[in-house]
Amino acid sequence: MSDLRDLYQEVILDHSKHPRHFQALEHADRSADGYNPLCGDKITVFLRTKDGRIEEAAFQGSGCAISMAAASLMTLAIRGSTTEELEETFRAFHDMVTGQVDDEDRVSARLGKLIVFAGVCKFPVRVKCATLAWHTARAAMAQRPEPVSTE
Repeated sequence: MSDLRDLYQEVILDHSKHPRHFQALEHADRSADGYNPLCGDKITVFLRTKDGRIEEAAFQGSGCAISMAAASLMTLAIRGSTTEELEETFRAFHDMVTGQVDDEDRVSARLGKLIVFAGVCKFPVRVKCATLAWHTARAAMAQRPEPVSTE
């Protein structure tokens, strides 16, 4: 179990130090800003959609390692998703990081690499860090103009 936990930590550290899709997305048709006042994380999520699907996802911002890694892995996970699929993945991710998993097989199948955040449930103060990008992506998809706050 310790080896698996170490691997998860390595993945999180890699994505926080070298985030994927860390850029303003050219020709984005949706975006939203998010803020976690508890940790100071600030993020902007950019989406380019076509025919109801997320074609591209990117983000910019600053924050703790959990926040940046979660945003990086999220951009990889939501590409190709519909609004409904984004919601399903968000719900599975949220259930996992809050320790409210009722069906581990469903969550594992839905989350793929996002499972590296399973340990966040042991640190409740980090849940908002891990979910900020997700809340912001949902706001962008829904085209909500007001900034997202985790408070």
